[in-house]
Amino acid sequence: MNSNLHSVKDILKYTFGLVPIVAGLDKFTNILVDWSQYVSEGFASMLPFEPSAFMMIVGVIEVIAGILVLTKTRIGAYVVSVWLVSIAITLLLSWNYVDVAVRDLVMAIAAFSLAKLSENKSKAASN
Repeated sequence: MNSNLHSVKDILKYTFGLVPIVAGLDKFTNILVDWSQYVSEGFASMLPFEPSAFMMIVGVIEVIAGILVLTKTRIGAYVVSVWLVSIAITLLLSWNYVDVAVRDLVMAIAAFSLAKLSENKSKAASN
């Protein structure tokens, strides 16, 4: 892999590794934002617990996904990509935070690109 591609891969790896970890940990503190506001009223009414507890579960998943990107980049990047698409679909279905949904779709494309870059590196190493 040439040095430019390697640099791009590293930037994406650390971005999609660290950002989910930070966002996941923030689900417990709400320093960056009150995350429970992103849970639609309809969905919140179906939960057997408070939206804040749901967001803590989401936070654990995000921390695990970030660690996965840092340790097993290809698999982790696919997981983060699917996770971001899922979040975007949820936001679009409630028609709340459409701007965040669009941003998450763009980030999902970047995470998918990281997975593909990592896949190419794995294939090259096996040849």
